[in-house]
Amino acid sequence: TDITPAYLNEDDMRHFHGTYKEVCDRHDPEFYPKFKAWADKYFVISHRNETRGLGGIFFDDLNDREPEKLFEFAKDAVNSVVPAYGPIIEAHKDDPFTEQQKQWQLMRRGRYVEFNLVYDRGTVFGLKTGGRIESILMSLPETARWEYDHHPEPGSPEADIMDAFKHAREWV
Repeated sequence: TDITPAYLNEDDMRHFHGTYKEVCDRHDPEFYPKFKAWADKYFVISHRNETRGLGGIFFDDLNDREPEKLFEFAKDAVNSVVPAYGPIIEAHKDDPFTEQQKQWQLMRRGRYVEFNLVYDRGTVFGLKTGGRIESILMSLPETARWEYDHHPEPGSPEADIMDAFKHAREWV
């Protein structure tokens, strides 16, 4: 599970990451730092030297303990999606936005598309093995945007979150 905001709200990031740290800590105190680092490494858009979003936790192919314990952890993580995201959505669902902010959001959605089509192992596997194309591409945003060699204005909220996309931060 990761989070891909268009604008940085540090309280939201502390809540999101704090929720998943609590989940991880219930199962193994080493999980959160390990899986956060894994997410920070996995969700990189290498050709842009930035991340798709602001991290979360990522894990797969775990086999270092009993399968039942790993399954309980995975269920706990899945069951924490709503507690992690819900309060953020509730807090911001009615926030006003400008056309410029909408254009920035669409550019960030473009980065999501780039990551998913170029780097995401599940998407790439599905496309290379004859999977159901519409099902595979259903995870992509309906609208996205690219702007040639775009650089946010220094000191802007867009520049602030770009710094976070380029330099992983510790939120909790």
